[in-house]
Amino acid sequence: MQTGFDRTDRRILAILQSNGRMTNAELATEVNLSPSACLRRVQKLEADGVIAGYGAHLEPRALGLGLQAFVRVQLSRHEAEAIDRFTEQVAQWDEVVSCYALTGDMDYLLQVYVADLEGFSRFLLDRLLNAAGVADVNTSFVLRTVKASTALPLGNVPG
Repeated sequence: MQTGFDRTDRRILAILQSNGRMTNAELATEVNLSPSACLRRVQKLEADGVIAGYGAHLEPRALGLGLQAFVRVQLSRHEAEAIDRFTEQVAQWDEVVSCYALTGDMDYLLQVYVADLEGFSRFLLDRLLNAAGVADVNTSFVLRTVKASTALPLGNVPG
């Protein structure tokens, strides 16, 4: 893990967060570096695991995935074997786009995308409620997205 990012590193990261398809030459111009110096910095950020990958942001509704839900899950048992079994199952479910282990009264938070309420019902009844060790499930459906970003707050990164 790299620590101590300078202004140029932060600028490179900010630009790539908003436009990951930018060419190295375009990026170099934006950050006032030669293309070779810019490429070395990007490669170091990749090698250090700061840049974890590149991808396209897809519009769920355009793909027919019109229902988004956040599902809180509580397990009945918290032994390593039960946790491993649950997380292995979650990893296989395409409907789940993110899963977080939590503190508090629920153990996991799942972000789920499906076509509609019928699709969610199938996911809930056929997969989640049949998963080993699930004791309680609480679902909130997204009515409207106010803010959704994958960009990290680079102003908070230690210098």
